[in-house]
Amino acid sequence: MKSNLNAFIQFRFLFSTTKTLRSLNPARFLSIGGLPYREAQEDQTESLSTPSTDPSDLLRRWGCTADDISKIFQRRPSLRRMEHKNLQSKLKILSDLGIESSDLTKILNCRPRFLNCRINRCLEERLEFFQTLFGTKQVLLKAIVRNPSLLTYDFHKQIKPTVAFYEQLGLSRSDLISMLLARPTLIPRSSLDDEKMDYIRRTGVEKGTRMFKHVITLFAISRSETVRQKVANLEKYGFTEDEVFRLFGRSPFLLTLSVDKVQRNMTFILATMKLSASLVLDNPCLLFLNLETAIKPRYFVGGKIDDMGLLPRVKGPSLLRAMRMTEKRFIKAFITCHPEDVARELMEYYGSVKCVRRLAESSKKHLCKGFPF
Repeated sequence: MKSNLNAFIQFRFLFSTTKTLRSLNPARFLSIGGLPYREAQEDQTESLSTPSTDPSDLLRRWGCTADDISKIFQRRPSLRRMEHKNLQSKLKILSDLGIESSDLTKILNCRPRFLNCRINRCLEERLEFFQTLFGTKQVLLKAIVRNPSLLTYDFHKQIKPTVAFYEQLGLSRSDLISMLLARPTLIPRSSLDDEKMDYIRRTGVEKGTRMFKHVITLFAISRSETVRQKVANLEKYGFTEDEVFRLFGRSPFLLTLSVDKVQRNMTFILATMKLSASLVLDNPCLLFLNLETAIKPRYFVGGKIDDMGLLPRVKGPSLLRAMRMTEKRFIKAFITCHPEDVARELMEYYGSVKCVRRLAESSKKHLCKGFPF
């Protein structure tokens, strides 16, 4: 009997407590995150209406298209997880500089890690220095888009010493600007030791001449070992060392050509076309031409024109002139100038020899290695 009475009392107590709690207003007692219940609900509602912190949404609001965002994330997948505040601050810096979404896509395509770098170091001092160097904001913007690492290079240890270095060598401000735009690796890779200075002296190029800026910068960013390899490669075809350096002085861009390209062009010029090596010294443009799409097909078409007894012929001085022509001008000068049926035959032959590629050329892998040079 006593146990039944205790059970009845406990049941009455629980029932009365539940009823009391139901009659109370939770807003008077409950709180969320230190805020009263009603204010906490309002705060949660407001948070739902705030802009998304997803990097893709931030890039979209900044002006990037869906295609731009896809390319950016493809080149740098880790940007999907980048902190919103960090990404927003960097985009603001770029916006203040005048860089647009299309420019950012170009930058990240070649410098995928750019937005992961600290671009705010010495920013004001850096921009003031560049503004003085480049003269106008438009040229500065062009230089940054061309080489965004200008915002990440060490300002005091790389940028300022390199600019002073070239000014001491005699480069004018305008020449230095053009070289910074043309050679993105000029700042991190410039070095001139006694060996390189001797190479420059042997080219015969003097300060103030049109080629001086190209000779200085190309030797400065090239490794001494690479220069020696390219000199030795040309020596195999009968050139002396002094002739090679004088050739570099007249055509410094030969330093940008690979050993393989020079070998293939020289072999065809000497062995198949039966031209002399001295002709190449006077016409270095032959080494820049594409062997498969220019030299070979035009030479073979010239041979067919000769076999058919047609005029004008691609021989002697006309051969060198034909090699230097644009595609449109070459076709007009040596193919379509003939009667329609002959021109059609020559055009078909020209197209067939142009389609012949090097062995395994179609399967060659083209890797994206960033900016050129």
